[in-house]
Amino acid sequence: MATACALTPASAAVIRAPRLQLVRSNKSLKVLPLNQRGAGRIHASLSTAAPLSSAKPDDLVASILSKVMQTDRGVLLTRNEHDKVAEVARDLQQYCVDEPVKCPLIFGEWDVVYCSNPTSPGGGYRSAIGRLFFKTKEMIQVVEAPDIVRNKVSFSLLGLVDGEVSLEGKLNVLDEKWIQVVFDAPELKVGGLEFRYGGQSEVKLEITYIDEKIRLGKGSRGSLFVFQRRK
Repeated sequence: MATACALTPASAAVIRAPRLQLVRSNKSLKVLPLNQRGAGRIHASLSTAAPLSSAKPDDLVASILSKVMQTDRGVLLTRNEHDKVAEVARDLQQYCVDEPVKCPLIFGEWDVVYCSNPTSPGGGYRSAIGRLFFKTKEMIQVVEAPDIVRNKVSFSLLGLVDGEVSLEGKLNVLDEKWIQVVFDAPELKVGGLEFRYGGQSEVKLEITYIDEKIRLGKGSRGSLFVFQRRK
């Protein structure tokens, strides 16, 4: 398993005073000097941050995969179920390596098994109308050293004709977590036809977790992606 990120401890107030009494009030703690009960009472509030998950990375990986598999890459999930996926993704983020863009684990072949926004991967082919005509069979991303990314969506048109849309792009590292991929015009293959359409496009993605099994990413507009390494 990849090494864990260094965690930043939550800030805390250090109070030095003789004979202090801690009194809980709603979600904060009040520190009261025992010798001051009337006017001029001095108190300080200690904010309490949400605790980090105590689950192990392997357990969290198994949990997020169990929530997204067999859901048509997230299309079939309810809003509440999407929220649960996002919660596990946040828990996994605390175990991310310090500079995931430099991690050699990013290279390889990946299945796109989930996206919080169905149209983010696949564009119009994955929209509500597009899914009526194009049944997605596979969504694959290949990342090749040093900087090549290939995306492919294979589909069945009305259950009669097989086809695929593919893109190839160049990966640019923006910082220790963010990457940018500039894609050439997509290539469409349907039956015996093959042609390109449109123009260049680009995406930006933050790598929030990676290991031997999965990779998590968040797009510049907040879409969450789950990639599973192909065997």
